[in-house]
Amino acid sequence: MNAVVFSLVLGTATPGGGFPLFGDAFAETVNSQEPGLKLATRNTKGSTENVPLLEEGKVDLALVAGEIASEALRRPDTKLRIITAMYSSPGMFIVRGDRPYRAIADLRGKPVVLGTQASGVTSLGRTVLKSLEIEVQPIILEKAADGPPMLLDGRAEALWGAGVGWPAFAALAGSGGRFIAPTAAEIERILARELSLQAVTLPAGSYAGQHSPLPSVGSWSYVLCTDELSEDAAYLLARAVHRAEGKLAARLEQARETTMANTIAAAPRPELIHPGVRKYLQEAGLLSARR
Repeated sequence: MNAVVFSLVLGTATPGGGFPLFGDAFAETVNSQEPGLKLATRNTKGSTENVPLLEEGKVDLALVAGEIASEALRRPDTKLRIITAMYSSPGMFIVRGDRPYRAIADLRGKPVVLGTQASGVTSLGRTVLKSLEIEVQPIILEKAADGPPMLLDGRAEALWGAGVGWPAFAALAGSGGRFIAPTAAEIERILARELSLQAVTLPAGSYAGQHSPLPSVGSWSYVLCTDELSEDAAYLLARAVHRAEGKLAARLEQARETTMANTIAAAPRPELIHPGVRKYLQEAGLLSARR
């Protein structure tokens, strides 16, 4: 199997966001772990572009965020398959520490950075606001990196993001930013309306000044491919990820959730895991052959 080198393109998202950060770490870790693989990353517009890029064969692998992935994987005719779960993404807002906002409702009518047009995290933010019937002045970015300066210079009053290691959150929390997450009642309301989401929590200490865990809503993001990816390539990918879980976690905090055990647990149905991945999981004793 190792005599063949599989050269694969991994679609990520716009510069400055969490996906390029993860994608680069993922590709470099896999490449160093597995000589039979050669992953190269490609910046894209994000999750909503990555799904058609996969389906059209323009990339071999792609990072796809929660809601977008859940919707695509639910289609009865989907050709998408899971290589690995990435991480769960609790969504929330951040505001400047000198601003008065303490609740999501306080942002009603205010200019709020939601993210880039094709980002799955942006889609999550829209869903949260729609579920809570809170209208803001949405700011959509060309590049994710454009968001923090808008908050700092007053063009925006809040910025939406999700998960551990979100670059904009890291930059703003270090400047005294304050997080605003849904209340328990709001979480219940959102989950009642959006069955694709789940309750997830941002661990304490994920960002500077964030001393308590922050419950919110979100879903799992995935590294996806299609059923046309060869079984051998998918097998090598799974083996590389499994063997390098510790190295990937040490390099990137949010990648602590990127494990084969989480992949099994997060997959909506076992058959959505690529057959090559399932073959490795069975050989490694992580997945029963009956699943």
